[in-house]
Amino acid sequence: MDLIIQHAKKYKGSVVIALLAVIVMVVSALWQPKLLQQVLEAIMNDDSDKMKNLGIQLIAIAVLGLVAGVINTIFSAKVAQGVSADIREATFRKIQTFSFGNIEKFSAGNLVVRLTNDVTQIQNVIMIALQTLFRIPFLFIGSFILAMLTLPQLWWVIVALVIAVILISMLSFSQMGKHFMIIQNLIDKINGIAKENLLGIRVVKSFVQEKNQLSRFTKVSEELTTHNLIVGSLFAVMIPAFMLVANLAVVGSIFFVSNLVKDDPTLIGGVASFMNYLMQIMMAIIIGGMMMMMTSRAAVSIKRIKEVMETEPDVIYKKVPEQELIGSVEFDHVSFRYPGDEEDTLKDISFSIQPGEMIGIVGATGAGKSTLAQLIPRLFDPTEGKIEVGGVDLREVNEHSLRKTVSFVLQKAILFSGTIAQNLRHGKRDASEADMERASGIAQAKEFIEKLAEGYDAPVEERSNNFSGGQKQRLSITRGVIGEPKILILDDSTSALDARSERLVREALDKELQETTTIVIAQKISSVVHADRILVLDNGRLVGEGTHEELAATNPVYQEIYETQKGKEEA
Repeated sequence: MDLIIQHAKKYKGSVVIALLAVIVMVVSALWQPKLLQQVLEAIMNDDSDKMKNLGIQLIAIAVLGLVAGVINTIFSAKVAQGVSADIREATFRKIQTFSFGNIEKFSAGNLVVRLTNDVTQIQNVIMIALQTLFRIPFLFIGSFILAMLTLPQLWWVIVALVIAVILISMLSFSQMGKHFMIIQNLIDKINGIAKENLLGIRVVKSFVQEKNQLSRFTKVSEELTTHNLIVGSLFAVMIPAFMLVANLAVVGSIFFVSNLVKDDPTLIGGVASFMNYLMQIMMAIIIGGMMMMMTSRAAVSIKRIKEVMETEPDVIYKKVPEQELIGSVEFDHVSFRYPGDEEDTLKDISFSIQPGEMIGIVGATGAGKSTLAQLIPRLFDPTEGKIEVGGVDLREVNEHSLRKTVSFVLQKAILFSGTIAQNLRHGKRDASEADMERASGIAQAKEFIEKLAEGYDAPVEERSNNFSGGQKQRLSITRGVIGEPKILILDDSTSALDARSERLVREALDKELQETTTIVIAQKISSVVHADRILVLDNGRLVGEGTHEELAATNPVYQEIYETQKGKEEA
């Protein structure tokens, strides 16, 4: 619970008010049965004046309890909403520091559930805690003492009731507790399946996989339903069991005090007061048990949130001064292995790139091209070896300096909902319209943007569904070049463009970004044939380096790729 306490300190004023309101509620609840007893005694004694005064007091106390309850609810909600919002924000901020490896460890769907469902569980338990956690012990102890003082002859009824309700609660909640972790994990799983299906809906429909996807979803959904039904069934048994115990306690009390009431009718008020306290004792135990159940469920969520908060990013930047880096890159015996893999994806790679060079990287699928590119902006750290940018080891570079120096354009263009301008400003925060026009001209996006009614303020829908694949890639390239990086990495970023558009983009890059080091990862050799040098990867190893002509004449791997692609083009 230290996570909640840590974030609740900010709201200590609201916590104090909520707890003071709880005290008023408890006093009101304990006072009302005594007043009711006195009212009944006044009725039995035919004392109308006293009955009237006590009636007014009873109403006033009830209203006071109601007002205190409203105040408690308002301030409890304020604390619960505030603390949960702070935890959600802190968790999201932590996730923003994660490397690709950290994200893959948890999975995106799992992290979404932790940010939503788990934080909601914490919010609920804070709300309930401020309403009941302090109220229940005081109400239980107060009702217990006052019930004993009212009819001490029935002490054994109270003890029997307490023991019975505690036993039922322990049996029920111990069974429920073990299902809560399973339920949370299944929610993670079902969220992941749903997200995967929605993101890949075109593939699902193209291969007519709706039934298979539905079968996967249904299997997990049914398992989740089963565990929820078990918890629901335990509740369904528990509540009637509590009512049975309560009714037996009432019947037992009436049976044993009936003779006393015959001898002294004025004891009716005491019996009524005793019954009220008896019900308050039982309700205190039931609500306390439910509070324990909710706490156990929230404890699972807190553990999951803390797991995120306590995870150290795989890539940690040192707090060093910002520096201007030139566009050189050097790999010094670099190897890289993804977490959990048995073999290295990249093996003992060494090469250097000079500022302003255009470098192509080619290789078969799975050769390690994208992995190599991801090491330059430090999305991952190498397992072995050293990478330098601008002559400085990446581990010694300030994050802001690196982001300003290196721009990475992915093959799968990802745009955020908002406007085109907002997306472009991810590449340069203070980008002017002139900057946008220049960058979009390089990426061959200017023409279609200016045809839009809103121009650069045109909306980008969720998942950028209002743009074609080629338009998204051109916008992504625009975002990549707008900040005039020293190093620009294009990871097959023109794959959705036609040959003419790709040629125009390449020519514009050569003309406008002459001082920028450009690294192009390509499936098609035609995309890098004009590069200053081409690196050839095969099974994670660097097996060739040179110009297109040199490699086409001497490198077997390059020759095989080139001849295969050339044959397809001629066919």
